[in-house]
Amino acid sequence: MIIVAVTVVDSFIGNKTDKSEITYTNFLTQVQQKKVDSVQITADHSITGQLKDGSSFTTYAPTDAALMPALKDSDVNVVAKPPEQPSWWMSALASIVPVLILVVVFFFFMQQTQGGGSRVMNFGKSHAKMHGEGKVKVSFKDVAGADEAKEELSEIVEFLRNPAKYNAIGAKIPKGVLLFGPPGTGKTLLARAVAGEAGVPFFSISGSDFVEMFVGVGASRVRDLFAQAKKNAPCIIFIDEIDAVGRQRGAGLGGGHDEREQTLNQLLVEMDGFGANEGIITIAATNRPDILDPALLRPGRFDRQITVDRPDLRGRVAILNVHAKGKPLSKDVDLKTIAKKTPGFTGADLSNLLNEAALLAARADKKIITMAELEEASEKVAFGPERRSHVISEKEKRLTAVHESGHALVAYLLPEADPVHKVTIIPRGRAGGYTMMLPDEDRSYETKSYYLAQIRVALGGRAAEQIVFNEISSGASGDLQNVTHIVRQMITRLGMSPKLGPMVFGEQQDQVFLGKSLGHERNYGEGVAELIDKEMHDLVTTAYDDVIRMLEEHRDALNHMAAALMEVETINHKQVENLIKYGALESPEERAEKKKNEAQKAEQVETTETVAETVVTDKEETHISPWGNDLSVSSTEETTATEEKPDKE
Repeated sequence: MIIVAVTVVDSFIGNKTDKSEITYTNFLTQVQQKKVDSVQITADHSITGQLKDGSSFTTYAPTDAALMPALKDSDVNVVAKPPEQPSWWMSALASIVPVLILVVVFFFFMQQTQGGGSRVMNFGKSHAKMHGEGKVKVSFKDVAGADEAKEELSEIVEFLRNPAKYNAIGAKIPKGVLLFGPPGTGKTLLARAVAGEAGVPFFSISGSDFVEMFVGVGASRVRDLFAQAKKNAPCIIFIDEIDAVGRQRGAGLGGGHDEREQTLNQLLVEMDGFGANEGIITIAATNRPDILDPALLRPGRFDRQITVDRPDLRGRVAILNVHAKGKPLSKDVDLKTIAKKTPGFTGADLSNLLNEAALLAARADKKIITMAELEEASEKVAFGPERRSHVISEKEKRLTAVHESGHALVAYLLPEADPVHKVTIIPRGRAGGYTMMLPDEDRSYETKSYYLAQIRVALGGRAAEQIVFNEISSGASGDLQNVTHIVRQMITRLGMSPKLGPMVFGEQQDQVFLGKSLGHERNYGEGVAELIDKEMHDLVTTAYDDVIRMLEEHRDALNHMAAALMEVETINHKQVENLIKYGALESPEERAEKKKNEAQKAEQVETTETVAETVVTDKEETHISPWGNDLSVSSTEETTATEEKPDKE
């Protein structure tokens, strides 16, 4: 703005003369006609001059070699003028403005350094969020399904509450606790519960917040984080997703000067270096403990490593009870039944399940959540939303019914397979239909017979298509992928092949670019590879032949189940059993009971109608006086009164 103002002023106060601007062609014509008296040519090719008649003019000349000879031939007085020098204030301004800009920038950065509010100069400051003492309201009561983890962490809480008790006996509390397990199992919630129970300040930060594009920023932030923690000791530092900064060193091509490795080195020093960190407990969470640097896991740093796994049945019931607080549930709701239907669900999945059930109830304008909403929500979370609007042809619908009937029938006939809970041909998610099988109890190990049953159940859909239609479809692609994976694991990883014996084929290897990401290296020859392929082929072929035989022996049950699915679209485990045993959705006992109930209802309706007619007749004969007295007289009373009248007379 200053430069513009000075330029404008300079242009106004500069020397000005009344000179008319003419074209260069006109100027040359005037020269050839010898009408030009004198000209003044500047370095920028600007020409000002005076004609012989006394008038002045100005023009601009391009580079023209013939101009000077023409002027000389016309006896024109030529004056060459050097470039104009800028005004003194313009020169002074050009020197002062850069200095002023540097001064302003310097004061701006100084202000930011002193805490001016922005983070322009705070690259090395920690981004951890601090929750003051007593600000964390989460307690162990809010954590369910992780009893062992809570028991391990309760010792940390006791130390933070009463450190003198441990110091008096010479015990040292673990400096660090590593929580690892699948996503959604409650690792972050456990860390917050420790802070809430202990009532101490809580610093939370993500592993990715340490590393930036600038070299040295990560290490500086680690130093700043622990400096803040020392000022607020005793306290807890929680680092979520620590694998982002704690990955094993030497992975990749960054070398020792890699920014992430510098950050990790500083973290190692802060946790167990020369400096004392009394009263600071570091809790970290990760889904990948296998890729962490060994120096990070040694005693003195993360002494205690706690597995936070998916909850079992009892844990799922407890988690559902925690998340059900504040939600109006119907009396028919049985959370244990929902827990049995959700094996493998994490705490986050169960929380989402109850929230989906509440949304379904609100969408239907209900005031309470019923069992129907909870069951629908569990299937929605597991398989995706229903696609009832998806239009499919009758041919595809029958194909899906036969396919799912094959799965369900094989699962029912094999005692080693999980029991069938539900079969449906309603599209849900990316599946055209599905057969839900639920185990009777949670498993920690799988047997060979269970794997063989799983293979046969997965092949049941393809086999049913071949038997009924003498044709196969692409609907079994997912089943075949599952079969191939199970068979390969049985033979190469679990040693369940009778021909190859109890051996593992293929070693795990570390990928340098992935930072100790697990891969498999082939450590066997072509002969063994051929044996593995042949064993896989024989195992699948034998299983498929068995499934074909089973379905052909129970062809009627297969047809009955497919027809029932075409009619009602969804059948439960009891109806599956009835279709296989009796060829109908209801057993003979259920049909008899149903007929009995219908007869009783019809009899009750008939009795109700008779009573209603009697009441109507009585109302027609009833007469009430203005005072509320019943003035009606029955026919018998009227006859008696008539007969007694003559005697009274």
